Amino acid sequence: MFRSLSVLTTTIVVATALTGCGLAETGIAGATQGAAQVEQARQAKQTEAQVQQQLDSAMQQAASQRKAGEAESQ
Repeated sequence: MFRSLSVLTTTIVVATALTGCGLAETGIAGATQGAAQVEQARQAKQTEAQVQQQLDSAMQQAASQRKAGEAESQ
């Protein structure tokens, strides 16, 4: 219990000190920027998956057309 109270007190003191000198805002800005980068990475993965799906679809269509052309020529 004493250790928990000591950790809590230390955290409050550090947070107060950081708020006073502006580092808290820097930390918040960094966290916000990090969240934005995570979102960008997620969107990039979605875009990559969509492009891959489109490529797969185009390849299947080309294969179907090739088979149809071969069947007509025989």
